[in-house]
Amino acid sequence: MPQNTPPSRFGDLAPSRYPGERLGLPEAGPRSVGRLGRRLGAIVVDWALASLISLAFFHYDSWANIGIFALMQVVFIPTIGGSIGHRLFGMRVVALAGGWVGVWRPVVRTVLLCIVIPALVWDSDQRGFHDKVAGTVLIRA
Repeated sequence: MPQNTPPSRFGDLAPSRYPGERLGLPEAGPRSVGRLGRRLGAIVVDWALASLISLAFFHYDSWANIGIFALMQVVFIPTIGGSIGHRLFGMRVVALAGGWVGVWRPVVRTVLLCIVIPALVWDSDQRGFHDKVAGTVLIRA
């Protein structure tokens, strides 16, 4: 954006150089945005754990699988900072406003994640719609 042009009412629309720059996060290392490879690895681990539990107790019922996956997200994000997969891949979920992520953010984030489509819609900071609505960001620990 040229120097003399005031920012639009929608904020600075200039492209960022790297994911997380607009959020004040570093380009790489601790506190940088968790990238796609780590995210995919984490969700595979979480889904596999939910599948194993579903197989053991519910003979692999698909609704039980989704319920177990959701429960793991809702319980572990506010308590250990992320799901088991997030933690294994060196990431954690934080509130953009700072402080404790609380209880409602993981619930909203998880409901939208289980719908799948919001997780496939990303912004330039590599935050899925589920993170944007919940006011969270997945960062490297």
